[in-house]
Amino acid sequence: MSVKQLEALIPYLFLLGILYVFILRPQQKRQKERNNLMSSLAVGSQVVTIGGLHGTVTAVEGQTVTIAVDGNTKLTFEKSAISRVVPQA
Repeated sequence: MSVKQLEALIPYLFLLGILYVFILRPQQKRQKERNNLMSSLAVGSQVVTIGGLHGTVTAVEGQTVTIAVDGNTKLTFEKSAISRVVPQA
């Protein structure tokens, strides 16, 4: 490759670097945090679903989670439907 061709590649390499730093790396960080959340779900955890439903985890089986929401009402969700774990006060 000639020097001119290498010089023409510099802006593209710069854009790839920007793409990685501002888009790909933060996405990887969010995915890692999400995986940690899914693996930390345990019976007794207070959670909020992606639909805004608040409840307490009563069972974790494979990819499903059962949540008690009010009295004897229990609902089963996919783990991916859990938005966040509410910190214990």
